[in-house]
Amino acid sequence: MRAAVFQSCTGIDPDSSARSLEAAVAQAADEGADMVFTPEMSGLLDRDRIRAAPHLATEAEDRVLAAIREAAARLGLWVHIGSLALKGEDGSGRLVNRGFVIDDTGAIRARYDKIHLFDVDLPTGESWRESSAYAPGAKAVAVDTPWGRLGLSICYDLRFPDLYRALSNAGTEMLAIPAAFTVPTGQAHWHVMMRARAIEAGCWVIAAAQGGHHEDGRATYGHSLVVDPWGEIKLDMGESNGVAIAEIDHARLADVRSRVPALAHRRPIGEVEIAS
Repeated sequence: MRAAVFQSCTGIDPDSSARSLEAAVAQAADEGADMVFTPEMSGLLDRDRIRAAPHLATEAEDRVLAAIREAAARLGLWVHIGSLALKGEDGSGRLVNRGFVIDDTGAIRARYDKIHLFDVDLPTGESWRESSAYAPGAKAVAVDTPWGRLGLSICYDLRFPDLYRALSNAGTEMLAIPAAFTVPTGQAHWHVMMRARAIEAGCWVIAAAQGGHHEDGRATYGHSLVVDPWGEIKLDMGESNGVAIAEIDHARLADVRSRVPALAHRRPIGEVEIAS
């Protein structure tokens, strides 16, 4: 599979984001990509919730989602939208951070709501309370594509290996980990955790990321990655936004899993015995 990875610096105007995403999908199609992967919060990245509110819509009404579905159908390739901020449907008034897999007819094949929400206070003084605005997802999701089974996750999920164990137990061969990582956490943990998830799950990892200084004042780490099941980095976009192509070689997957058959050796772990 030729995977196109789009690294962006998403701003506060969804219409501008839609145009950038459409251009990225068109470029990927021109370069022979089979599937495009975009970052977390591909349509709107704005921590000013009052300013962002008029731009938020339900899934059925979201202009960015509609534009990408149309582009996927028109250009004939699959798209993984890393995530969009959408109004929830549960009546709580909270938003959802939802990723989508769209096929080459524009149909939505899978939806995933981010399970683990980013509530932290960083040494830099940055404070994030994602749970104050967003409802967490309730289930892990994988989807079959023409190139294998793809497991879905979003950003902070990266720190919870049980999710990726569940996805690999479900037969995934690729993991999508779109993100908008802060610079301090990215510098400390991004590469090592992406490699770890690839190795322990025996999967390809495709991680499209936000990168740069955003209109709302935040800075994100960039370094969109493609990592093979052995943990080798096949693509690192650094601080360069745009589209890059990586080859996802399933022969490599079979080779790694045959050399280290850890997935076949997994055993259920019960309660921990505390010795005294």
